[in-house]
Amino acid sequence: MIHKTAIIDVKAKVSDNVKVGAYSVIGPNSEIGEGTEIQSHVSIIGNTIIGKNNKIYPFASIGNDPQDLKFNGEQTNLEIGDNNKIREYVTINPGTVGGGGITKVGNNCLFMVSSHIAHDCMVGNNVILANNVAVAGHALLQDSVIIGGNSAVQQFTRVGRSAMIGGMCGVDKDIIPYGMANGNRSILQGLNLIGLRRNNIPNKEIKILSDAYKEIFKNENLTENLNNLNKDFTKNELVMEVINFLEKEKKRPICTPFSK
Repeated sequence: MIHKTAIIDVKAKVSDNVKVGAYSVIGPNSEIGEGTEIQSHVSIIGNTIIGKNNKIYPFASIGNDPQDLKFNGEQTNLEIGDNNKIREYVTINPGTVGGGGITKVGNNCLFMVSSHIAHDCMVGNNVILANNVAVAGHALLQDSVIIGGNSAVQQFTRVGRSAMIGGMCGVDKDIIPYGMANGNRSILQGLNLIGLRRNNIPNKEIKILSDAYKEIFKNENLTENLNNLNKDFTKNELVMEVINFLEKEKKRPICTPFSK
């Protein structure tokens, strides 16, 4: 199961049924869960924990130093969950001391060719990054986020659950849960209705969320719009998720239909 040319440090913890392809390197502080397949020419180093049943394709670089000029060799961490597909040339960096010291990736994600997850990012479950997507440091991608090819997510940006971002988009503002954004710089285009339906959200719930969306973004004064929002909307869990996202402390402005 382990190719004779693979280099695995004696201190590395490699579970049963792990496959390691030709010329791959696994460093001393790495842990690899059961059933994970590491194909040829993969580098896994640093304080890196990888869960079960992942598939990592050739030339991926996992756990190498953060691309941060402030990083000076401190011991920081990277944790990757289960059942992820990490395609060719993907890079995932550990955290930095200034950012909390850890980068985390959830379960059942797909990271397509040459996508990048930077230091101190928090990536949820069922996230899809298309080819060449770059996610900068300290970003938060909640569950079921989909980001189209050649897009870039700026540092400290939050992307809410089940949001969808089109290709070749510069994401420099927070995207609400269930939002859909695209453009040269991210502009909110509405709700990710297809994603909502794929998640088996009842049409009645989608209608309530859609009506609330129209009230929240009826003009550029989000604070006033939220204050004047019909209280009946707050009984809906989807609407409350959006409201809580908007009201939470943030470092980036909110992406709206009026964004420039």
